[in-house]
Amino acid sequence: MQIDLVALIVDEYDPAIAFFTGVLGFDLVEDSPSLTNDGRPKRWVVVRPPGAQTGLLLARADGEHQSVAVGHQAAGRVGFFLRVDDFDATYRRMAEAGVTFVRAPRTESYGRVAVFLDIAGNRWDLLGGA
Repeated sequence: MQIDLVALIVDEYDPAIAFFTGVLGFDLVEDSPSLTNDGRPKRWVVVRPPGAQTGLLLARADGEHQSVAVGHQAAGRVGFFLRVDDFDATYRRMAEAGVTFVRAPRTESYGRVAVFLDIAGNRWDLLGGA
């Protein structure tokens, strides 16, 4: 048993794809036309870190109720955790690409960590070795 996908609500597909693939370095696994439950067009967009099993389903907000959840999927807490092999190089690359870090890098018992915002405003921990 494994978690296959986690839905991440975004404003629009293409800027989210650009952020996750171009800035974070994820792979675009799928971008297919689909339909909502009531027959309106949407896209099925999946991104995944290279070599990872679990991916993100980038789901465009559909209606006001979902729109208010964009950027607040974890109610202001860190809700996503990205572990990398080379923390310092990844941090520098992301900072140079304009990623907003809301907490500077620090060392904890589990390694290095810095908190950043994704394109929607959700908080992520960037994690790496000590």
